[in-house]
Amino acid sequence: MYKISEVSKLTGISVRMLHHYDSIGILSPSRENESNYRYYSEDDILRLYQILVFKELDFKLSEIKNILDDKNFDIENALRVQRKLIMKKKERLENIIDSIDETIKNLGENNMSKKNFNAFSYDDIKKHEEKYKEETERRYKDSDAYKESREKTSKYSKEDWEKISEEANNIYIELANLMDKNPDDEEVQVLVQKWRDHISNNYYNCTVEIFRGLALMYVADERFTKNIDKYKEGLAKFLSDAMNVYCDNKK
Repeated sequence: MYKISEVSKLTGISVRMLHHYDSIGILSPSRENESNYRYYSEDDILRLYQILVFKELDFKLSEIKNILDDKNFDIENALRVQRKLIMKKKERLENIIDSIDETIKNLGENNMSKKNFNAFSYDDIKKHEEKYKEETERRYKDSDAYKESREKTSKYSKEDWEKISEEANNIYIELANLMDKNPDDEEVQVLVQKWRDHISNNYYNCTVEIFRGLALMYVADERFTKNIDKYKEGLAKFLSDAMNVYCDNKK
């Protein structure tokens, strides 16, 4: 077991930041001694490690908490995927260093080319992220929600799909018109409930857990973000934040 000062020394994370993690519920000491002094367990240290890795991959703390608290979270699989993504980032940084060295070497020769800018491409990283998404879809394709959605949608006619699409479009448009408000605004939350009902009525029983997972997907999966942001730039993030507020209020 570790005191908070020992965790700080071990990880390099300040005591103040550890207190912050505790206050927002993402990492709390799980053990107490007879004097009610709180200690961090080995599992807590491993969770902190995961938090730091996810942060390195540009996840927000709220998103990290949702992922780590998910009952389906597989730490070994997550670590393997994280390693691949970070290795790709490492390769990208090494390519940028090589590009800088080459540019310094050729200063004054006016021969900048596409090669100098290739190092800044995220294409390889995106390919690996896409592969991971496909793997995740395969893994959960036998879930109850997936089966229910497949069964429901297989019976829809062209007219049904047009009606469903129109309803979704209207909700997106209404939300886009409210982006000047806060995600916890009552009017916004009414539309979030409407969105959850839309999913439940047309696809599968959208539990709070699934709804929170969708909120994360809307900002973590570029395909979803791009599709939602076509209604208004930043709508995916706004909807995701509003959905997280909704889920927090349903606890």
